[in-house]
Parts: sequence; C-alpha cells; structure tokens
Amino acid sequence: MRLSSEQLNELITTKLHKAGLTEDHARGVADVLVHADARGVHSHGAMRVEYYAERIAKGGLNANPNFTFEKTGPATAVFDGDNGVGHVAAKLAMDEAIQMAKENGVAVVGVKRIGHSGALSYFVQQAANENLVGISVCQSDPMVVPFGGSEPYYGTNPIAFAAPGKDGKHITFDMATTVQAWGKILHARSKNETIPDTWAVDSEGHPTTDPFKVNALVPIAGPKGYGLMMMVDVLSGILLGLPFGNKVSSMYHDLTEYRNLGQLHIVINPEFFAGLTTFQESIATTMQDLNNIKPAPGFDHVSYPGQRSAEREKQYEENGIEIVDHIYEYLISDVVHNNAYDNKSPFAK
Repeated sequence: MRLSSEQLNELITTKLHKAGLTEDHARGVADVLVHADARGVHSHGAMRVEYYAERIAKGGLNANPNFTFEKTGPATAVFDGDNGVGHVAAKLAMDEAIQMAKENGVAVVGVKRIGHSGALSYFVQQAANENLVGISVCQSDPMVVPFGGSEPYYGTNPIAFAAPGKDGKHITFDMATTVQAWGKILHARSKNETIPDTWAVDSEGHPTTDPFKVNALVPIAGPKGYGLMMMVDVLSGILLGLPFGNKVSSMYHDLTEYRNLGQLHIVINPEFFAGLTTFQESIATTMQDLNNIKPAPGFDHVSYPGQRSAEREKQYEENGIEIVDHIYEYLISDVVHNNAYDNKSPFAK
C-alpha cells in the first residue's frame, strides 16, 4: 500500500488521538513517524503506532504532560518531559537548543523523563535546517550483550548527527550502537523475513537468522560499539540523574508505567568557529568528494551519509510511501489496539 505523507500523517494522528493524546501531540508524533517512513526507515515509522496507542490507552504515557524548561547555564539546560510522548518533548527541546546555540555558539540540552522518541534523525535535521550542527543520543531498553558477556545490559543506544551543506542538503546519520537496530528486526518480523546471522543471538547465545528467536543483540564492531553504547548511556542517563544500564525500563514490561527515559541534544553553531559560509562550502566539498570516489566492486557509486535516505524521500514524495498492508489495515480500522504488547519480553513483537 502506498500513501502520501499527508495521508499517512492523518491516519497516524487520528489513531493516536483516539488512543488518548491531544491532537497537537498526536500530530507531533505522526510528524516524526512519517519522517522515518519517508526516508525508508520503516522500523521507526507507522509500524510503531499500535504499540504507542496501547501504552497511551493504558496510561503508560502522560497524555497531558506539564513540560518545563530550565536553563542551568549560558549554554546548558534541562527539558523535563513529564513522561509525555518523547517525540514532542525532544522536538521542543531541540527548538530551545537551536535558539541557545544561535546566541551562544553551542547548546547542550538534556531531555529527561520521556517516552520513546523515535528516529533521532528528525531532531538533528531540525538543527541542520537552521544551519547548525546537531547531535542527539538517547537511551533504550537493555537488550544488548556487552562485549564478552552473555546477558543484556545496555540498549541499542542510538547516535545521530547532521551538518548543513549548501542548497538545503545535509550530511546525516542515525545509527544504533548495535550491529542492527531492534526496529529492523521488528520490520523483518512484520514481513516474515529472515535476518543476517550477524545481528543477534538466541537464548543459547548462538547467532540466529530467525527474527522471532532473537534473545539479545550484539554491539557494532565488538568492544568499540560496546564503548559507544556506554557513552550514550552516561550522557543520556547518568548525566540527567535517570535510571541507567540494565535499570532502564523495558518497552513492553508494563504499559501502565511511565518509562523515565533520557535524551541529550548538542547543537553547534558553525558561525562561532570556521564561519557558516566556509563550513557549508567544506561540507558541500566533502559530499562531492565522496560521490567522486571510485566505487568498490559490487557498488555503483559512493554516497555521502544520508544521501540515499534523502533520495528515497524524494521518490516517496513522488510515488507515495510504502506501508505494509496489515499496518495500513490497522490504521484505517476502528481498533485502538489489540492488547498485543503489554507484559511481553523486550523481544516481543
């Protein structure tokens, strides 16, 4: 099924509003989910709606949060999301960080006590759209074995970055610190597809290609990914006085409870360093240099980070966003949720 971004946004907004969110917050979540689907990151798009709807309906997300923003220094602040939807809190916190960076050259804004916030690329692109460099990191469920370990401790703990080039083009990346994000495994389940045996392990600790047998994910590049996920946990959890490591709440354990997750935005103003014009020209040169590199066997060309997602977004704008049929059927139905997620393991569907 293919839908325009406007059609998909409206369906998601309607479903989340019916689950209990205000229309403004429902649309704020929809904006982030449609952004992900439009860039081909379906693991963080419409397939998440039913989970959010169930958590909202059961009270595990604050449908009417009292957001507060406190500056703690010239370039530092904390945004308290009062356990509302993370997408909206993270967006508003990035708006504040952007203004601070424009004034002071840099901003570091912690976002605490929030629910899941979706694709981090959305938030760093907010900064890039304002000719600023954006970095964002956040916590997630403990579902990754530390290097050399056999039990999960950290989450997939993603890192996102965006920098503005010229003519509205950005270098962007958004990555989990695992070989693959959990959402990608969810997407494989939704399509009944196998996964590479390098993504995850089963209950015995053996690599598995069956997405339904996944019991833990593995860090990207072994000890290097392990170190990165530790760094993200410190910056988005410990730094904000929140639960950390294997004390971070599970996505599915109890959908009636708030999650108290953390996220950190860092925004840098190039004008305070090399100067915006010089910076953008250098980013544009980097993009061109990467595109001009001779491709390796099996590749047609070299893309700069974020280029393929941007090209996919353009294609979807022209042809519609592809949505799995059963997800579309759920979105157009009168069902709020099917009680499919509550009190499941971190590796529930």
